Amino acid sequence: MKHDIRHSVAAALIASLFAAAQAPTADAAPIPTTTPISRADASFDAFKQSLVEAMLAQNPDWALQVGQYQHAPRLAIPDATADIAFAQKWLGQLARHPVGQLSESNRVDRALIDNHLRGLQWYRSQFRNHEWDPSEWNVGEGFSLLLTRDYAPLDARLMAISARLAQVPAYYAAAQRSLRRPTLEHTRLAIGQSNGVLALLGEPIESALGQSSLPDEHKATIRARASAARQAVHAWIAQLEASLPQLENGGARSFRIGPALYARKFAYDIQTDLTPTQLYRAALAEKDRLHAKMDTLAAQLWPKYFPEQPLPAERLDRIRHLIEKLSDQHVAAADFVSEVKRQIPQLEAWVRDKDLLTLDADKPLRVRETPLHKRGVAGASIDAPGPFDPAATTWYNVDPLDEKPAAEQESTLREYNHWMLQILNIHEAVPGHYTQLVYANRSPSVIKSLLGNGAMIEGWAVYAERMMLESGWGGGAPEMELIYAKWALRVACNTILDYGVHNLGMSEAQAMQLLRDEAFQQEAEANEKWQRAQLSQVQLSSYYSGFASIYRLREDLRTRDGERFSLKAFHERFLGYGSAPVKYIRQMMLR
Repeated sequence: MKHDIRHSVAAALIASLFAAAQAPTADAAPIPTTTPISRADASFDAFKQSLVEAMLAQNPDWALQVGQYQHAPRLAIPDATADIAFAQKWLGQLARHPVGQLSESNRVDRALIDNHLRGLQWYRSQFRNHEWDPSEWNVGEGFSLLLTRDYAPLDARLMAISARLAQVPAYYAAAQRSLRRPTLEHTRLAIGQSNGVLALLGEPIESALGQSSLPDEHKATIRARASAARQAVHAWIAQLEASLPQLENGGARSFRIGPALYARKFAYDIQTDLTPTQLYRAALAEKDRLHAKMDTLAAQLWPKYFPEQPLPAERLDRIRHLIEKLSDQHVAAADFVSEVKRQIPQLEAWVRDKDLLTLDADKPLRVRETPLHKRGVAGASIDAPGPFDPAATTWYNVDPLDEKPAAEQESTLREYNHWMLQILNIHEAVPGHYTQLVYANRSPSVIKSLLGNGAMIEGWAVYAERMMLESGWGGGAPEMELIYAKWALRVACNTILDYGVHNLGMSEAQAMQLLRDEAFQQEAEANEKWQRAQLSQVQLSSYYSGFASIYRLREDLRTRDGERFSLKAFHERFLGYGSAPVKYIRQMMLR
């Protein structure tokens, strides 16, 4: 359903989400309800509605991402003092709703709100990444969403773009004032992404104006504001580029955040009962287990691919030789994105045929080349709409290969070979991120969707890979099993790398040895992962943490329920809790 931006839709949308009928629709996940709503729960639901409205108004860019467009014309300038005061105000109101008087679902919502608000305070007062990570200052996504989501007629969206453009100079003036000894790595990322913002504020806006029926004077105003906005971005880039010599000569902050900040960020972001060190040690053990499994598969496949050669004496050499041989089978660089598109319907058909969970055919998924302003961190990603506009398009972003050097193209294609590309598409699309986020958008609890837990989201995508192979995807071929084990090894090594870099001072040489020699990654993939470890913290640990928790929950329920256990019912009930941390979903499902 499309809305004109002049209409205030927030209250109606939020109210409808909170007051959604408790009985699920025909294709919705079965969330159980048992008792009438209590006075305490009714009061807490009203509090949640007010909080969500306030959060959307406080952060209009986030509101756009989750599909609420009332504040689309406003470009908010990050303000640590205002955010800290906001969190303090709402924590005070949260304290008026004691945990013991709430239903189980609302107790979880309360914990998520508490974690979010306390995390906001910590990020702004202690982590302060807006001061040392210039890539945090990026207006691109808001403009991209307004150009690509047709929630309102083009002319209305262009008027919102016009209002935002007028605020860009002030935004980047604040960015220039905010920097306090940035890191070299984030500065380089910001320069690259800001050049992408320049491109976005040029031809795409001009093209939209060409399709618009706005009066000429409005078009002239938008062009003038776009020009001023580009000048502001140019000035921002110039400041960053001017700082490079000093940063390159020892004047930069380290990208390593250290054990103390890492532990706090881990607690707010992952929301697990494990400590970072416990998860790290579990990942090391998983690496050893996977090496043993891969060695068995390599020995099984060796006579097929190397009939005239003796089996190497060293375990890692045996595995490496087989993976290198299998990596010869891949698509051409020019066909990479089209091959991604081709596989999506096959995955959807498999999920339906195997009755793994219910897919919603009405929620569009489109594959596109990653927008320029979003490149430089990961080669593939999902941009999904939030619960306020669930019918909007979900974008599967894939970095194109045609502009990369030939050697880098080949390295990437060997990494995402015939088998690995299938696993990537399972992870990002079906039944991974895309499917999970469709379910999250129709959760009865909007809090569990809006304040989604990254470890649950990434963990589900990793679990989906395992589940698909268990259902027979790949035909049980040892080649698929070996390449899948390599992917699983990547998940464990993500945690080892993340922890090692920020807690143990892991060097680039040590990281590359782990990624190339022990995780068998191609040069391009290893370089990208090292880059990502420098630019992010904790997020790389979310994959293994979430997967291990989900898989353990499934097996515990299978043991408890015996013959009554239904895999499809588990999937749909699990996904029906939005994107809540797995530890809370576990509590609710085990009861």
